[in-house]
Amino acid sequence: MRVKKVGGLTIAAMVIQLFFSIIIGLYFYNQLKSQQGTKTAVEKESRRELERLRRMRQRSLTEPLSEKTRPRTFQDIVGQKEGIVSLKAALCGPNPQHVIIYGPPGVGKTCAARLVLQEAQKTEGSPFKADAKFVEMDATCVRFDERSIADPLIGSVHDPIYQGAGAMGMAGIPQPKPGAVTKAHGGILFLDEIGELHPIQLNKLLKVLEDRKVFLESAYYSQDDAQVPQHIHDIFQNGLPADFRLVGATTKSPEEIPMAIRSRCVEIYFKPLTPSQVREVARNAALKGGFALEMEAADTVGRYATNGRDAVNIVQMAGGLSRMDGRKDILRSDVEWILQHGRYAPRVERPAEKKPQVGVVHGLAVYGAGQGMVMQVEALARPAAPGLGVQWVTGIIEEEEMNGGNRKLRRKSTAQASVTTVATALKEVYGVDIRNYDIHLNVSGGMAVDGPSAGIAIAVAIYSAIFGIPVDGRVAMTGEISIRGDVRPVGGVLAKTEAAREAGVERVYVPEQNAQELVGNMGIEIVPASHLSDVMEGALLREEQPIAAAAPAEVLSAESSF
Repeated sequence: MRVKKVGGLTIAAMVIQLFFSIIIGLYFYNQLKSQQGTKTAVEKESRRELERLRRMRQRSLTEPLSEKTRPRTFQDIVGQKEGIVSLKAALCGPNPQHVIIYGPPGVGKTCAARLVLQEAQKTEGSPFKADAKFVEMDATCVRFDERSIADPLIGSVHDPIYQGAGAMGMAGIPQPKPGAVTKAHGGILFLDEIGELHPIQLNKLLKVLEDRKVFLESAYYSQDDAQVPQHIHDIFQNGLPADFRLVGATTKSPEEIPMAIRSRCVEIYFKPLTPSQVREVARNAALKGGFALEMEAADTVGRYATNGRDAVNIVQMAGGLSRMDGRKDILRSDVEWILQHGRYAPRVERPAEKKPQVGVVHGLAVYGAGQGMVMQVEALARPAAPGLGVQWVTGIIEEEEMNGGNRKLRRKSTAQASVTTVATALKEVYGVDIRNYDIHLNVSGGMAVDGPSAGIAIAVAIYSAIFGIPVDGRVAMTGEISIRGDVRPVGGVLAKTEAAREAGVERVYVPEQNAQELVGNMGIEIVPASHLSDVMEGALLREEQPIAAAAPAEVLSAESSF
């Protein structure tokens, strides 16, 4: 049988070709129909979700009082005048610096940094332009992957092997993803709780600060691949721009922050709020919330709240109680109810006892997030057999137990060591051997004090107790004592001085090397001291000046006791 040829093709070939053409056509038709159906379904679902989002956005609760009281001008930030001036000096000039802000929570660190950027944008010569961004991140929740799959702070590369790589991923093209350091280019990156930043992230950040750009790597990138878009070539070869100024905020002390980041930053300190400043915050919050705050209620808030955030929360809850009773005034009883059921602890404060007393000295200490307090150091002394006197130290941690891995270590407290140093200094300077006396030294209230800064107060209290010379109750003091009687610098002098002023102290003795930290009008007399004799002559109320070396006291009978 012969197959008839038509136009050079057999009928069978034409049938086969037609069959496959129909099959291919049906396949693509089904594919197109499926895509259209999927697109329709996606669009339908998208319209449904958009409508749901629109309804959600139309529904909102009232603005929280914390939002209403958020500082919008520098005048709204209470108690941080010096810190704001320092922040302006660091950021508003032609060459802005990286900054670390130290301070307790709720004192306005974030708001101040945001407002300073706005101020810098209006300052002539500032490199911050009108479109400079303020990018805010919290170091405690910066998520990153050691394989660089995700890094919202520094940036990462989305390689083709990862799900969701898109069209470029299907083509084998790695895709750089910029992080916060690039988004903040030309502006400020505010990194809250910078002391909590992971060491790996910190090292990456230090590199970015040095280079002012981010270099990314990928095993899938080839500079010879013609399919890679030009902008990706540019990123891998020249890096992502990251020229910004870092403003880090922390509630930790400077000693807890790595020196590598501290050395690259200007350090600025925001002060803890005093009770009077907390009262001002509470009154402002009540005013913006539509309440009348009773004066006694504001005083009560000031005695318990240690920062603005706590004060606003107390006022808001007390305002809720007031409205439940149909009132618009917040009474002291409302605040007390909130404090009792919220289990707020009172501030560690005590007014200075200005009456001169023998062996009683106002020392100064720092506790919590850099908050100062006046502590009462008291001493009693009785003569004992020469060289057989006993010294008791209470209210101060004598030893502490540390966990040393698989074993526990016991370390002598530096506060107890201060007593030993004071003993040597008194003998060296005044010829007083405390081993000839039974001495009981106590920090009133049992406040645990560690560190050598109580040395000067301990020395004055012991000397006063031995010789029965009253101490001026209007003075307070802080400083470390050397074995030769020199007064050495200590930390937290600013917070301590402000606490002394709040307690009613009129004069504060500080180490001479710390006096430069107390600039401006502190509202209290500051007396720099370089030697123990400087403090003794000013704090002890006796007619003979200067104080001379004293002869040992008469030994009492064995029945002598406290």
